[in-house]
Amino acid sequence: MLKIDIIAIGRLKKGPLYELFTDYKKKTRWHITLHEIESRHRDEDAMQKDENEKLSSLIAPGAYVIAMDERGKTLKSLEFAEKFETLQNNAQTHIQFILGGANGLQDDIRTRANLLLSFGKQTWPHMLARIMLIEQIYRAQQILAGHPYHRE
Repeated sequence: MLKIDIIAIGRLKKGPLYELFTDYKKKTRWHITLHEIESRHRDEDAMQKDENEKLSSLIAPGAYVIAMDERGKTLKSLEFAEKFETLQNNAQTHIQFILGGANGLQDDIRTRANLLLSFGKQTWPHMLARIMLIEQIYRAQQILAGHPYHRE
């Protein structure tokens, strides 16, 4: 069974986005764990350093790490699904997605990642990006299962 971690800055508060995230998580057969990171620092530099350390501490040895980054590669949904299929065919059972906060990710996280992935050149609120990511994970699962959810 494929294990997926979404490691993200900020807490998704109860409301429509939380409900949407929960709905996609329930529909996905793969095991998804959401790790939410917050910093109590008021100083922006200290906060970013603290968040980066917390993100780094959750990266598992042996996991395939995908960092969501505006400088990353854009993939069509079919290509995203094919990436999952390739990883599974290569006996990769643990995928970790890293989503930064408003200031993005620091270089050491980007360097550690196996893949930098972008949702395009537009700027998205990081809470909305979390929803977009889990929907694409669900879509990839449906594509690989041959389900008609995806139309192209």
